[in-house]
Amino acid sequence: MTVSEYNTCVKNYSDSVYRFIYKNIRDEDRAKDIVQDTFEKMWLKIDSIISEKAKSYLYTAAYNTMIDAIRKDKHKATYQDHYDDYLVTNNGYNDLKKVINLALNKLNNIQKSVIMLRDYEGYSYEEIGKITGLNESQVKVYIYRARLNLKEFIGSLENVV
Repeated sequence: MTVSEYNTCVKNYSDSVYRFIYKNIRDEDRAKDIVQDTFEKMWLKIDSIISEKAKSYLYTAAYNTMIDAIRKDKHKATYQDHYDDYLVTNNGYNDLKKVINLALNKLNNIQKSVIMLRDYEGYSYEEIGKITGLNESQVKVYIYRARLNLKEFIGSLENVV
């Protein structure tokens, strides 16, 4: 891959990679850091990456970087985490986007990632498998289970009204 191809890759894919990461972790600054780390990894391997496979490499690297960050952050507890249960209010939601985001946040990390890659980014099962390191049948199972969980959560009348 040449420097101009790398720059084209940054221009073409940085927004979609950011959206993918942000939808999964819901933290703008952390998502920007992960995207920057991903492009840094790509820059360090610029000589070994084929330009036709750059998009796949980016999403794979972004996914792996995000998983590493989630694992690292899992061990950190904040003051807010311990008191969230006391701050809950029962406001009704009438905004479908908020309900969908709440439902997505109820999914585990792998389910959320495969749903985002499939339904938001439009990747095939095979491509999702390459990005996440799963085989195609595992991807289908995770997507099926995620959709069931989403349907169960969104299907509850009190979550939508």
